[in-house]
Amino acid sequence: MDVTTLYSIGELSRRTGLSVRTIRFYSDSGVVAPTTRSPAGYRLYDLDALLRLELLCTLRELGMNLATIRRVLDRELSVAEVAAAHADAMDVQIRVLRLRQSVLRAAARSGSDPEEINLMYRLTRLSGEERRRLIDDFVEGTFGTTDADAAAVAMVRSATPDLPDDPSSEQIAAWMELAELVGDEDFRARMRRTAGRQAAGRGLGIESDAGEELMDVTRRKVAAAMESGVDPLSDRAAPVIDDLIHRFAEAFARTPDTQFRNWMARQFEEAHDPLVDRYWRLVWLVNGWQVVPNLLPVYPWLIQALRKDRDA
Repeated sequence: MDVTTLYSIGELSRRTGLSVRTIRFYSDSGVVAPTTRSPAGYRLYDLDALLRLELLCTLRELGMNLATIRRVLDRELSVAEVAAAHADAMDVQIRVLRLRQSVLRAAARSGSDPEEINLMYRLTRLSGEERRRLIDDFVEGTFGTTDADAAAVAMVRSATPDLPDDPSSEQIAAWMELAELVGDEDFRARMRRTAGRQAAGRGLGIESDAGEELMDVTRRKVAAAMESGVDPLSDRAAPVIDDLIHRFAEAFARTPDTQFRNWMARQFEEAHDPLVDRYWRLVWLVNGWQVVPNLLPVYPWLIQALRKDRDA
């Protein structure tokens, strides 16, 4: 054999960047065996051994374990098969890292304590099936297993919150709030009352009694205030709400005083619970759905504005 085609273990070390000790370990384990030995007993390696060692280094840097690499080098597995499997595994690792990043950002934004961070991470790491089971328990606990509220159940299930594999910090915060909300018995009772009416499409008595024209004016005025960013509890909301109170008082032949104002709030609250509206907003956020201002319910804003002076 032409000794010029053979490399000493020191030469392999220089060419690959691996230490002599590491190469000796791979040699002793049979992954890259020496081709022959010199008259003095030193290991010598041919070009094939050098190429095997270079491939081994590349695969190790890509995160493959030694047992898998050995099967590739022995041609028991193709590089393509191993690469595909490791690419899939890296997808999982990337999703986990993104999830951790989002949790940390959400924790930094909210100033969470260690217990909250732990709970946040555990809840977001639930599998898709486990998250669906959480919502299924909420639906069954809220509406029961009968067909009495079939329309309401269908409405809630059609918008099941589904946290993506790489959620944003905002989606994580929304999912945390949802997870807490759906386990609250008071909220379940409020959802049961409100969703049944919404699903059945039943209108409010105040809507039918006020008439279509006044209700249309109400929706347009409140929607315009919402789109302009008017806080319902601010002074900017006062002209809008005062105008509507006088319009409704005239329609119902009532005095536009605090008592009438509170009566209006109670009437609109029958079908639009602010906490239930909050649930739907959270669902939109978790699912990554676009929130279109024109489609937002106007009654929560109206109720807040009406309730502003409830202690007056």
